[in-house]
Amino acid sequence: MIDDDLKNQPSRVDGRAKVTGAAKYIAEHKFPGLTYGYLVQSTIARGKILDIDSTEAEKKPGVIKVISHKNAPKLSITERPIPRPFYALTSPEIWFNGQPIAVVVAETFEQARFAAGLVKVTYDQQKSETNIRNAMAQGFTAGRDQADRGNPVQAFADAEFKVEAEYHLPIEHHNAMEPHATVANWEGSKLTVYEKSQGISGSVNYLANAFGIPAADIRVLSPFSGGAFGAALRSGPQLLIATMAARETKRPVKVVYSRRQLATAHGYRPESVQNIKLGADKTGKLTAIIHEATHNTSAHENFSEGLVGVSRSLYACPNVKTVAKITRLDLQTPLWMRAPGMVSGAFALESALDELSYKLKIDPMQLRLMNYAETDPDNGKPFSSKALRECYKQASERFGWSKRNPEPRSMRDGRLLVGWGMATGTWPAGQSPASARVTLRADGTALVESGTTDIGPGTYTTMTIIAARSLGLPIEKVRFALGDNDLPPSPGQGGSTTTSSVGTAVQEACGLVVKEIVETLGKEQNSPFAGVAVNDVLVENGGITVKGRSDTRISFADALKRINKENVSVLHRSTPNAGERSKYTIASHGAQFAEVKVDEEIGTIRVTRVVQGTAAGKIINPKGAHGQEMGGVVWGIGMALTEKTDVDHRFGRIMNPNLAGYHVPVNADVGQIETIFVDEDDKIVNPLGAKGLGELGLVGIPAVIANAVYHATGKRFRELPITPDKIIL
Repeated sequence: MIDDDLKNQPSRVDGRAKVTGAAKYIAEHKFPGLTYGYLVQSTIARGKILDIDSTEAEKKPGVIKVISHKNAPKLSITERPIPRPFYALTSPEIWFNGQPIAVVVAETFEQARFAAGLVKVTYDQQKSETNIRNAMAQGFTAGRDQADRGNPVQAFADAEFKVEAEYHLPIEHHNAMEPHATVANWEGSKLTVYEKSQGISGSVNYLANAFGIPAADIRVLSPFSGGAFGAALRSGPQLLIATMAARETKRPVKVVYSRRQLATAHGYRPESVQNIKLGADKTGKLTAIIHEATHNTSAHENFSEGLVGVSRSLYACPNVKTVAKITRLDLQTPLWMRAPGMVSGAFALESALDELSYKLKIDPMQLRLMNYAETDPDNGKPFSSKALRECYKQASERFGWSKRNPEPRSMRDGRLLVGWGMATGTWPAGQSPASARVTLRADGTALVESGTTDIGPGTYTTMTIIAARSLGLPIEKVRFALGDNDLPPSPGQGGSTTTSSVGTAVQEACGLVVKEIVETLGKEQNSPFAGVAVNDVLVENGGITVKGRSDTRISFADALKRINKENVSVLHRSTPNAGERSKYTIASHGAQFAEVKVDEEIGTIRVTRVVQGTAAGKIINPKGAHGQEMGGVVWGIGMALTEKTDVDHRFGRIMNPNLAGYHVPVNADVGQIETIFVDEDDKIVNPLGAKGLGELGLVGIPAVIANAVYHATGKRFRELPITPDKIIL
């Protein structure tokens, strides 16, 4: 639901390019003489390749070369011992079903795909394990999230009211619209790559290490992305394979995954089993939290995400124990996926807290307020800002929470059961060093550059807004360039840190441009800017004015003419104020309220209404922020009700590697979504005062839906997704 205030906010600056087709995605890029690579994938989950016979494939028209571990060049990165990342085509070892084991390079895509089906592989198949229940006993701690506070075991034993439950979340895949793709071209020792990436500097380093070439000889471009959600945070097999094939064939090579191949092209949200114990006294005060979690990793690499951290810091409790373990399965290594760890852990914690509220006969929101953490209970630090109370207040009022009948199965809409639920979300507000170049031209336009990426949150637009406001220019006079490692280096786009990191660099670089102009003007004889500090200058309407002296106004165009420059350009690297930040816990917070309507006869659940209150510092791009929160809700609907990757444990094979079997929510699944942003004046988080939004909007949504379903049906669901069969049975 977009109100009038949002309608008047800037729209996406890249929107026209995307809807007209002017924006080129990775698979659309070409080089002269382009060839096509198609992958051959393993059909077993564990074992070794005894032989690959590509004789028939190589005879087919258009086929240029078939590359496998048998004839692939040796790469320096493969010298590391296990556990280590997977490097395609470097070993006969099979780690997972669907593993890339060869690539056929041909003149056309169709020729490559046909020939790939003719490659014959002989295996030494070994017993595989992909069922987490069978591997739980082999779980081991990975040096993360093991913590005790107080005496939680005794406190739980002594608690007057207790909840103890197990929660199970399945494997989930990112399933972005754009498949992963790489287009690689060598010109002598120079390499140019178009790559779907969330961190082009990481891709450059990966290629430099793999092929033993200087990073300065590599150019990686990723100008547009059709979604990633974490799936492009690390370099996928196609980057290595396409680059290797291009060097071996001395031709540019394009490798694009099919939707089916995407199931093992990159990682996924790992399957997790969590056990929660909550203890409380009769007033509702939490006395014990014990949160133990296990999720899978691969057989060849250790991957751990923070499932249990939310239980240490979200609520005030004197006795807390968290244990996080990983266990090996014969699957691809998991990967970060929107709100990694936090959304899974929050589902368990927020579901258990809802269950505790019913045992105590205390309103779920009131229970959370009774255990509100004024300071971070994990380390005792104050929050740099925390407007979660106001989120509860504003979102509950907008939702109409006070009208809720607390009894399960008490609310109806005809034959439909109606349920209302609520939950809480949080996400750390990080900042990393980042660089930006700002060039202000004599024609009154500005070019802003940074080697970040835009996987969909609106980075093009947000950075344009920051620069336009900082320079006092109309948005249409500013152009932001990204997605190229020839641009100033910036961190990968992940963890909801891009606005905080790159945005700060952009704002500070703009300030330095203005400072240079003011100081240069001030050197002129009788200049009104002589001795004037940049803080005493107004920057607006495409020019500068000494505060309180309107007669001093000069446009940037005239200023550059006066100082005899065609442009003023500043390259700036911003760094977080680590000393000041270390004194605080810095995080975004949110409160979610949801309504569901359940048809028990056929098992359908419809999320008819969600109100989300969010405290994330200063909102730079309100329309983009609204879109991020909406996206989080839609994603949460999928997690709660439809999304699950099915694995046939007999063969370790993913059985629904498509959008027909893996059900991503569509418009028809989404009801009314309202977003409320509670302003926070945060001077600590960064000079912008902005916190991240990309993850936060999802964190509490699966739990709020599950809690609403319980209120509607009286059935507590601790395993996701909540599909119709579970409602009926």
